[in-house]
Amino acid sequence: MVIIENKHIKEIPVLDLARQELREDPLPFIIFVHGFTSAKEHNLHYAYLLAEKGFRVVLPDTLYHGERSAGMSGNDLNFRLWDIVLNTIAELNIIKEAYEDEKLIDPERIGLVGTSMGGIVTLGALTQFDWVKAAVSLMGMPYYEKFAQWQLDELHKNNIEIPLNEEEITDLLETLRVKDLSLQPEKLEKRPLMFWHGKKDSVVPYSYTYHFYESIEPLYNDVAERLRFISDEQAGHKVSREGVLETVKWFETHL
Repeated sequence: MVIIENKHIKEIPVLDLARQELREDPLPFIIFVHGFTSAKEHNLHYAYLLAEKGFRVVLPDTLYHGERSAGMSGNDLNFRLWDIVLNTIAELNIIKEAYEDEKLIDPERIGLVGTSMGGIVTLGALTQFDWVKAAVSLMGMPYYEKFAQWQLDELHKNNIEIPLNEEEITDLLETLRVKDLSLQPEKLEKRPLMFWHGKKDSVVPYSYTYHFYESIEPLYNDVAERLRFISDEQAGHKVSREGVLETVKWFETHL
């Protein structure tokens, strides 16, 4: 039986899943980050399947989402996308350290996965934390600076006022550069990484992600089994059942 516990790690609401008979053991650990405007509960099917395999899985609510919702919507939330991404990356370390202090995880077997915004968080976190031993990006992309610049251009094009001055925009782009995996792919250090992306995705461009995958393939020449890209010809911005099951298999194999 898989037990689901709703708890807080400092101010971060999380769902914690593990098999009942293993709950007090130091288990291989996976953090699952939800997408933009979603919430931790929306990815319970992934967490359940992973917990059944013997992992401890934690799903946090990101800033302004789920239990932390501030009632924002539309442009208000859109303008805070990168605040949310950067804050979530920092909070991943808080969550990991809390579980490590309680001796509930195996620090040598920690995985990270996310959908959409959560995939973007996952790829940025790989530039910051070598404790992430295997990762899956579902509809994410690593081009922080390029994507942010594209968003700004779209706002200008549509005559939408940006609540940042030039100096603040420059500071934001500099901050994003530090966590932009496309600018420092060597930080992958050949860690197992799987991508899933629908070719008809109209939210996070498929081409961005696939181009990055092609650019890092040479880094994995001698360990090709640690890098995989699953393209879904028909899918838009929604992960197929195959994507869910392949995510579980990836962590079973590499964690």
